[in-house]
Amino acid sequence: MKRILLTGGGTAGHVTPNMALIPGLQEAGYDIQYVGSYQGIERKLIEEMGIPYHGISSGKLRRYFDPKNFSDPFKVLKGYAESSRLMKKLKPDIVFSKGGFVAVPVVLAAHRKHIPVIIHESDLTPGLANKICIPAATKVCCNFPETMKHVPEDKAILSGSPIRKELFDGSREEGLRLCGFTDDKPVLLTMGGSQGAVAINNALRDNLDALLEQFSVIHLCGKGNYDTSLEEKTGYKQFEYAKKELPHLFAATDLIISRAGANAICELLALKKPNILIPLPASQSRGDQLLNAASFENSGYSYVLQEEDMTGDSLLQAVKYVYDEREDYIQALEESKLNDSIKIITDLIIEYTK
Repeated sequence: MKRILLTGGGTAGHVTPNMALIPGLQEAGYDIQYVGSYQGIERKLIEEMGIPYHGISSGKLRRYFDPKNFSDPFKVLKGYAESSRLMKKLKPDIVFSKGGFVAVPVVLAAHRKHIPVIIHESDLTPGLANKICIPAATKVCCNFPETMKHVPEDKAILSGSPIRKELFDGSREEGLRLCGFTDDKPVLLTMGGSQGAVAINNALRDNLDALLEQFSVIHLCGKGNYDTSLEEKTGYKQFEYAKKELPHLFAATDLIISRAGANAICELLALKKPNILIPLPASQSRGDQLLNAASFENSGYSYVLQEEDMTGDSLLQAVKYVYDEREDYIQALEESKLNDSIKIITDLIIEYTK
């Protein structure tokens, strides 16, 4: 049986695309093993799928001063030694990496053992972890056309991002039932992501009464951000985090407000949902969300509202504008070519399995 090692972790965005690939790889006859950090978010998600999981030491490589810069290189070296032992023990035929710093020692160890490595870059420009990995990669799958110029020409493949099939299986009726909504108003879904949700949460709640005049509102507010004082608000439903409910919530939704993480916006693209993107500002990130959002705005997929420009009035105006122009946004989303990512990546894995 062919064996593949999947790796990636640190955030959900480094795990869920791997999860999306798993059913197709199983159908193709692969034995799937996963390498992640000892106790990262990826461990729980992957073990719930019944996939064998191998934890390794993981450290972050930073371009700025941090006391951990003195200890983390030793964690990376330990992770590399553990990865090398796993390559010897598991003898994979190929490695697929979704990125994050836990993937760096895995990719480098596989390359040293002459095992083909395919990596995926979600953002418009490669992050530091993937910059380290690209020289060791056989092929690099890119989410955006613009990413191709940052990757050696003979390695770059335009694939888009794998999207979990279950996200397409939701029921609008079930989504409305879960929220206690009727079908007399369009539904606005707001999600802030795992980073920087506070600014979006505050903007939404400060303007909630005005929004509820036209919309029912679903709010994915993030862990620890649930507001009990708003529980009785008619037409407003909060979730700290949605998992099994998420496909139904998406199906019930007519318009989405989101951060501009690559995985999140690719899900919006695949689901053909008109959306407003509020990217993390450069002061809180390396600027990748700003680039992702600009690319989607240029393609006509999204309306972009910068956080520093976000006021009560500007948010309400953006919501009204996108809802009024929703058919134009849906048409642009329908015309996107980046909708068969799982097949593109699975075919590539099969082609390069040694």
